[in-house]
Amino acid sequence: MPRPRKWRRVCALPNNARFGPLGTVPEAFPTVNMTIDEYETIRLIDLERLTQEECALRMGIARSTVQGIYDAARRKLSDALVNGKALFIGGGEYILCDGQLENCGSCHRHRHGGRRWQNQKEE
Repeated sequence: MPRPRKWRRVCALPNNARFGPLGTVPEAFPTVNMTIDEYETIRLIDLERLTQEECALRMGIARSTVQGIYDAARRKLSDALVNGKALFIGGGEYILCDGQLENCGSCHRHRHGGRRWQNQKEE
């Protein structure tokens, strides 16, 4: 029997969940879907300049899991940028931090407090 999947802790939802070529209808382009936890690894590692280990502590998962999520996120981001695809961010298995979680130092953009989301897209 497989081990149950851990909820990934996320401290901030994206301010914008859709990106794509300017002046076009997003539905007219191929799309790339990035999950919230993939977005969070990009935010923590690339923007906040944390190591994968520090990112793993913040998200409450193993460093090797962070590495896999981060690799997938960068592949998706690169695909959207290089190939001119629309990028949608939403869904995944995560819990949004309410400022009470241990090892969290960046809870500054809350939209929902401590709710769990699974495989739902932001609208």
